[in-house]
Amino acid sequence: MIAIQLDKVVNYHKALADPTRIKMLILLAEGELNGQLLAGKLGVTPATITHHASKLREASLINERRDKNTIYFSLNDYFIKNNANAAVNLIYRTAEGGISDMDDSQKRMKDSVLKNFFVADGKLKSIPAQLKKKLIVFEHMISKLELGRKYSEKEINEFIKSFHDDFATIRREFIMHQYMFREQEIYELNPPELWTKWEALS
Repeated sequence: MIAIQLDKVVNYHKALADPTRIKMLILLAEGELNGQLLAGKLGVTPATITHHASKLREASLINERRDKNTIYFSLNDYFIKNNANAAVNLIYRTAEGGISDMDDSQKRMKDSVLKNFFVADGKLKSIPAQLKKKLIVFEHMISKLELGRKYSEKEINEFIKSFHDDFATIRREFIMHQYMFREQEIYELNPPELWTKWEALS
């Protein structure tokens, strides 16, 4: 288990281990930019930006959106901080006795969200609009999958459809919020330290 977590933390830091990628993130911290503008500011070719952007996107450090023929990049602020904290949690987990339990108010909130959004047969009524509630719902769903097992995209789709029909949206959200990672159409759970934590949201 530690080996799996270590691998994920290392992959995240590998994505940062390049001066051009760091400079891209610094520029994007000021706001959304397209590849042409990034290339001009950094004195590199658009192809170089595309290459580095793919590495940053794989590590969930940036978002991309397409407007006609132009691709715009923006930071994934929460995931940058969340991944950095994952390294700290991994390093200090033994010394501090592991990750702390939820407090009573958080437990009450979690219980309330699960009661309000799931029906008796386990189906999801709707995908919550509020991020914190959405993460509670996704964490509940993802807990039904096996850590270390590899799933095909079809298996993940069928798993999600057992809760809700919009499998495509929820599958994307699983990746976006670091619950799972995808490699060549194969899906696998990330270690819990990498998950987006609803408890950390205000």
